[in-house]
Amino acid sequence: MTDKEQYKIHEEPFYQPQSDEVELYEAAYAARLPVMVKGPTGCGKSRFIEYMAWKLDRPLITVACNEDMTASDLVGRYLLDANGTRWLDGPLTTAARIGAICYLDEVVEARQDTTVVIHPLTDHRRTLPLDKKGELLEAHKDFQLVISYNPGYQSLMKDLKQSTKQRFAGFEFDYPLAEVETGIVATETGIDTELAAKLVSIAGTARNLKGHGLDEGISTRLLTYAAALIKGGIEPKAACRMALVRPITDDDDIRDTLDHAIDAVFG
Repeated sequence: MTDKEQYKIHEEPFYQPQSDEVELYEAAYAARLPVMVKGPTGCGKSRFIEYMAWKLDRPLITVACNEDMTASDLVGRYLLDANGTRWLDGPLTTAARIGAICYLDEVVEARQDTTVVIHPLTDHRRTLPLDKKGELLEAHKDFQLVISYNPGYQSLMKDLKQSTKQRFAGFEFDYPLAEVETGIVATETGIDTELAAKLVSIAGTARNLKGHGLDEGISTRLLTYAAALIKGGIEPKAACRMALVRPITDDDDIRDTLDHAIDAVFG
């Protein structure tokens, strides 16, 4: 299997378009524009990128960013082996070499001095300096850089610099409209539409509490977790408390409010 093939998505991921984001992304890729995807946790950002990589038939290399990530983790490093030292490309370098879409998920979690390394790839240069190797890598013509982050959850210390933001075209995602989200949950999990609608209504209650005791509302991802538990035979109220409430809050009052909402929906 070639490098490209091992990173390709061979089965279509389920994705329900909410507007014209598919056509806009196709245009951005055709122009090889770097793309920023913003939105709350679990609203479908990563699934959208997976779907677009499949639709465009491009390899996808995903990096889950974290606060310990160094530039070497992205770019590469020399390793010792039995024959001395050898260079190992990092995921960003691999993507630039083979013409993959490189997706840096939750990029603001990485240190700011690390994100600077992406700058030469996001302007007319489309290059990646490999200083330790003494190489200036010109990105493959099919390479594209995509980043995601959750602007509502970041502190001022963990926001992207304007010098980085203004290198990207942007998509702003939110949770789908109730009827759309109901269809997504039903299709994704195989539960009936009536049950999916009940789960979505509980999520709506939680999302109204964002900023009033909750940092984040119930995500579409958590709704699919609850649906999976119910489909597996767990009583709906217990499944909802386990999948929708306990993960998102430790506050007794908020928990009780959401538990009452679950009781009201399921009787």
